[in-house]
Amino acid sequence: MNRARARAAQQAPPVTIASDNEPDEAAVNVGAEDYTDDVSEEDEDEEDAEDLAEGEEGEGGANRVEPFDSSGLREIGNLASWTVSTAKPGCGVEALRDDSTTRFWQSDGPQPHLLNIHFIRMVSISHIRIYLDVVLDESYTPTRISFLAGTSPHDLIEFVQLALEHPKGWIDVGLAGVGGGPDGNTLRAHLVQLRIAENHQNGKDTHLRGLQIYAREDAALPGPSSSDVARMPRPGTSAPGGMPAGADGPGGGGGGGGSRREKIGGTGTGEGSSRGLMEPSWALETVLR
Repeated sequence: MNRARARAAQQAPPVTIASDNEPDEAAVNVGAEDYTDDVSEEDEDEEDAEDLAEGEEGEGGANRVEPFDSSGLREIGNLASWTVSTAKPGCGVEALRDDSTTRFWQSDGPQPHLLNIHFIRMVSISHIRIYLDVVLDESYTPTRISFLAGTSPHDLIEFVQLALEHPKGWIDVGLAGVGGGPDGNTLRAHLVQLRIAENHQNGKDTHLRGLQIYAREDAALPGPSSSDVARMPRPGTSAPGGMPAGADGPGGGGGGGGSRREKIGGTGTGEGSSRGLMEPSWALETVLR
C-alpha cells in the first residue's frame, strides 16, 4: 500500500500555489489595453478640437485668416446706412457694428438672410472683412455667403461668393478683378449687399460678429495744374469778355473783390496753392460706366 502511494505521488504533476500578492497576468493585460484605448480616444478628441478651433481652409482660400495691415486705409462703415432683413431683439445692426466681436447680428426668419450697406455717395472700397466663429456659433455659422454691389437694389451684381468650412476669426473678402481703380481691384458702388444662403450643419438662423469696409486714405482728386492757375484771372484784372474778375455775373454782384479761387481758400499766386481744396477718393460723385 505504501509503495503504491509513493509511486502515484511521483507520477502526479506538481501543483503551483499562487500567492495573493502576485497580480493576475490576464487582468494586467486587459487593464493595459483599456488604458491605451482611453488615451487614444482622448488624443483624437483633442486633435478634433484643435482642428475646429483653428479652422480648415475653404475653397479658393476664402477661409484663410491672415494678419491685416490697415495703414493707409480708413474704415468707412460709419458713412453708410445699415439694414438687415430680420433680427432678434438686441441682436441687430447696433450689435453688428459694435467693436467687440462678442456681440453679433442674429437673424430671425427664412433664408437667405440679407445685410444691406447703403452709401449716400459712390465710394471706392479696397477691402471688406467679416468675422465668424464656428466654435461659439456652431449651426448659426454661415458657410455660403454671396456679396453683391450696385447703385440700388434693382441693379445688384454678384462679385464674389465664399464657401467656408469651420471659419474662425477675421476673413478677407477677395476684390481681385472687380474693375475699379487703377489696379482694377477697387469696388465702386453705392450699395453693398451680403447674402447668407447656407449655414453650418444646415442651421436656419445665422450669426455675423463683425463686418468692416475700408477705403484708401492717400488717394485724392487732383487739383488744377500750374498752367490752369496761370490762366485764371487775378484780383483787379478783367476776365475774358471784359467782366471784372470779382463779379459773379453780368451785374457785377460779386462786389467783395477777389477771384472765386480766393473765396475757397487759395491765394492763386504760387505753386503751393495750385491744388486748392481736394476731395478724398472714397467720397466721389456718381460715375456712369
